[in-house]
Amino acid sequence: MHNSLRITVSSLVGLFVFANTIARAETPPNIVLIMADDMGFSDIGCYGGEIDTPNLNRMAKEGVRFRQFYNNAKCTTTRASLVTGLYPRPKGGLLKQDMVTIGEVLGEAGYQTSLSGKWHLGNGKTTHPFQRGFDRYYGLLDGCCNFFNPLQPDPAFKGGKVRKFGHDDRDVTEFPGDYYATDAFTDHAVESIEQFAKAEKPFFVHVCYTAPHYPLHAKPKDIAKYRGKYMIGWEELRRQRHERQLAMGLLDPRWPLSDTDSASYDWETSDKEWEDLRMAVYAAMIDCMDQNIGRILQALDDQGVAKNTLVMFLSDNGGCSEEPGGRNTKAIPGQREFYTAVGPAWGWAQNTPFRRYKSWVHEGGISTPFIARWPGVVKPDTMTDQVAHLVDLMATCVDVTGSEYPRNYDGRDIFPLEGSSLAPVLRGETRVGHDSLYWEWSGNRAVRQGKWKLVWDKLVKEWELYDVAADRTETNDLAETHPDRAKAMADDWFAWADRTGNKY
Repeated sequence: MHNSLRITVSSLVGLFVFANTIARAETPPNIVLIMADDMGFSDIGCYGGEIDTPNLNRMAKEGVRFRQFYNNAKCTTTRASLVTGLYPRPKGGLLKQDMVTIGEVLGEAGYQTSLSGKWHLGNGKTTHPFQRGFDRYYGLLDGCCNFFNPLQPDPAFKGGKVRKFGHDDRDVTEFPGDYYATDAFTDHAVESIEQFAKAEKPFFVHVCYTAPHYPLHAKPKDIAKYRGKYMIGWEELRRQRHERQLAMGLLDPRWPLSDTDSASYDWETSDKEWEDLRMAVYAAMIDCMDQNIGRILQALDDQGVAKNTLVMFLSDNGGCSEEPGGRNTKAIPGQREFYTAVGPAWGWAQNTPFRRYKSWVHEGGISTPFIARWPGVVKPDTMTDQVAHLVDLMATCVDVTGSEYPRNYDGRDIFPLEGSSLAPVLRGETRVGHDSLYWEWSGNRAVRQGKWKLVWDKLVKEWELYDVAADRTETNDLAETHPDRAKAMADDWFAWADRTGNKY
């Protein structure tokens, strides 16, 4: 009787798994993966920001928000990890022949694939997106450009180059007079959705906005909406964002608001009108991006595919403190003739409540909003504290589509996948997380293991240790009180750096 029961139960489980696999294979989900550029943790409404982002807020209401999702602190390394599911291997280029992209893996599984926007991983025969698994491509092959006229050379302080655009396998050398990059990238993404939805095959559409990366360029009507709203200054902006984050349950109330950043400066002695304008333009760029995300969501509705589409959103790194060209108050933010950025004070405030910003691996540099909407799978209006990293996105795409990550591709051996699927989290379950997560950029280093995070700031030049469960804003350095743990984690970091070719 016992053996018979065991056989029956086993058979039923087998039938269930088989039926579930068949069901998934018959109706694999479409995937839309959207990424902002240099956008801070607290900028959008559903993460505490004052910027008007109704479409991202809607995604949050209809999906799940991650409280602890990490990127790589820098655009190039983030993009490399996102498309490969691997930690960056910087030696010899970030996208190599022993790696596969999400486009290549899903293409092998029968998916139609498209990339719209910023690539920044190369434009040669082995690195161009059209040669690395994307059936359709339109966008910027470089890092940043003039939003209104990409043919306008960068100023001398940025090298004076004209940025490279591509459309499939062709160069783009003409742009209409009413061009705006955020709109153009969305046009291509919407066209891809409309074209792909007509076929009987699922699709993967990757949208990589350059907004709100400098240069600060936005439409006058969007700028006007925010003019004067930032006369409160960056310290008060942080305080207000922090209050909203606490009220919505995004943060643990035990975490204090981090102290003023070392690169910030005094609001009272600044050129307030100019400072207000550059943050207003930055907000307008995010507002316009959100409007365009609304167009993408509408396209899914119009094509009748929204219910079977997983939509994800994140940023490539924290808000940016860089100030190319210096603090030149004669340069007018927003206008195509000028090349400006928000600078360190606003860039730091954008990552409320955390320390630091882009290029640093304190929480402000590596923490991103991450929103996932998948009707019928993701429970609406939820949050999760489960820790995740963008290396997990390849594994997630492979998992939910029933694809296979290859050991070799086109005759080449491929690095084993380093991410793990977020599908259990999306279903409201608990997954086994990473034992360790690692970061390196430009001399800044970090490793996270459970509640412990070890950080090396290239300006401080010593290891700092934090209990990020109790102190995610990194205000209480425990390296001296836990020297053995700090040393063991540092040893792990160096072993990882040796294994992946990251410098130190």
